[in-house]
Amino acid sequence: MTTTTDRPSLMRIDQFAPFVHGLDHPEGVAVGPDGTVYAGGEAGQIYRVDLAGSFEQIASTGGFVLGLCVDGNGAIYACDLANSAVMRIGPDGEVSAYSRGAPDRPMAVPNYPVFDAAGNLYVSDSGGWKERKGCLFRIRPGGETDVVGAGLEAFPNGMALHPDGDRLYVVLSGESRVVSVALNDDGAVGSAQPIVELPRHVPDGLAFDIEGNLYIACYTPDVIYRLSPGGVLAVLAEDWESVTFATPTNIAFAGPGRETLVVASLSRWHLTKGPMPIAGAALQYPKLG
Repeated sequence: MTTTTDRPSLMRIDQFAPFVHGLDHPEGVAVGPDGTVYAGGEAGQIYRVDLAGSFEQIASTGGFVLGLCVDGNGAIYACDLANSAVMRIGPDGEVSAYSRGAPDRPMAVPNYPVFDAAGNLYVSDSGGWKERKGCLFRIRPGGETDVVGAGLEAFPNGMALHPDGDRLYVVLSGESRVVSVALNDDGAVGSAQPIVELPRHVPDGLAFDIEGNLYIACYTPDVIYRLSPGGVLAVLAEDWESVTFATPTNIAFAGPGRETLVVASLSRWHLTKGPMPIAGAALQYPKLG
């Protein structure tokens, strides 16, 4: 178990800069198999974003978009707060509900989706803040949905699949920590195991690099940490002025070689990017029928 300590930042905040403006308080950001960056908006907008600074709205769920991910065919899967569902946006722009939860447990606050190699989509459902009603859904290819895992009630939020593919890392914002759960070949999920505690922080988004370092973006304070495979926690960069990161939520590696970190700024209207010394880990992009 690691806890926060005062350490110098690995990067300066001025090495990051907003690069696209005019989005509707983006919380979710994702990168597709072709390198395209996508973001969501609070009125259901799905944006396609260019790292050079342009964007266009390509669809709308009509709801409130949180986390996003993309499959191998280019379809986008958006956690939608207002629709209490994971919405699928096809490559042709058609919007449909991919899952509304398990037969005995509907989705309440679907927050963040992650694919494994087999095409299982894991979705954190946060529940209400401090209510301890969160859970983890597994959506099998085709939409069959059940609740998996244990010990994930305290507002599960952002997630990331370990580069080895055998562990899913989950933010528990309600307990200011990150945990992991083991996955097996059938997509079954074990009980939560502690990874790192972040007292007086609200962690939100996660991403891995190719060396197994875990990046943790915090909703508050405005800081991104890097946790090494050996458990050493360091500040990647922090923004005490809350201008550049501005309530950082989801993060994703983008660009040629996945050497650019893109940061969603929930309390503003922009995405931020910065060059990274270590490239991001490859994601899973299953091709679903």
